[in-house]
Amino acid sequence: MRLRPYLFVEHDTVVAERHPSADEDVHFSRALVAAVLEDLTQPDDRVLDPFAGFGTTLRVAEAMGRRAVGVELLPERCAAAAAAAPSSLVVQGDARRLTRLVEGPFDLVLTSPPYMASDDGSEDPLSGYRGASSYADYLRDLRSILAQCLGLLSPEGHLVVNVANIDSGVRYTPLAWDVGRLLGEVGRLTQDVFVCWDRPWHDLAGDYLLVARRADAPIGPVGR
Repeated sequence: MRLRPYLFVEHDTVVAERHPSADEDVHFSRALVAAVLEDLTQPDDRVLDPFAGFGTTLRVAEAMGRRAVGVELLPERCAAAAAAAPSSLVVQGDARRLTRLVEGPFDLVLTSPPYMASDDGSEDPLSGYRGASSYADYLRDLRSILAQCLGLLSPEGHLVVNVANIDSGVRYTPLAWDVGRLLGEVGRLTQDVFVCWDRPWHDLAGDYLLVARRADAPIGPVGR
């Protein structure tokens, strides 16, 4: 199984889908989730989103007959995710302790982590912007989370991360490429997929789906 080589996303559709409590940086598209589920999973497969947010992954997975689990740090977002996907399991907790919060195996882990640029302040995205961090610390913690995600996969499972490079106008942060490097360190990076917007989105310089598998996963076509 492989993802299609590119995906189109419409700005206005994502804005219309956005939860009323979400800020303008939330850009995780239902169409994107549906395409990943269609290409990499089958009905009744288990799907995990360790940064569940407002429940986009869970909502679409549930509608497509997958069994969805989400982990979310902020209680108000847990409530929103549970309302969006009432048949899914939503766990409140810190993704940095992921393997203590959920049990595998999962056929797919699909997520978009909170972003941090190299010239951002000290607020920690992985703590709900309520603690201090640095870009190096953020990448270190994200590496641990990605490793845990891979460890929760079935042998034929996939980890898909939606992440973008960031151009603030002052500094360029190759976040997607840094995350790709991390995935190559903790597992086997197998694919990158272009996310093509119909018009520019804020400070995103390039938007991708990065696909990885466990280092010990079979090499070659995957099918069930």
